[in-house]
Amino acid sequence: MTEPRVPKYRSGQRVKAAVNLINDGSVATAPPDRILVGAGAIGEIVRVAMHTEASVPIYLVDFGERLVVGCLEEEITVF
Repeated sequence: MTEPRVPKYRSGQRVKAAVNLINDGSVATAPPDRILVGAGAIGEIVRVAMHTEASVPIYLVDFGERLVVGCLEEEITVF
């Protein structure tokens, strides 16, 4: 089993999308492969969770307009 990676960011922290965030099918109200959030969009981390199989942090980021997206560390940066 892989040791869980320590989260780089925390709840309440403002972040910016480092890349376009594409719907991988997890947002049922949006078409698959659609851009959910464009690179440069500002959001706030509302929860930090751990992916149980990959042992990596998943950040639930509120980008406004009722859109909360699960992001990997590589997909966000500090704002």
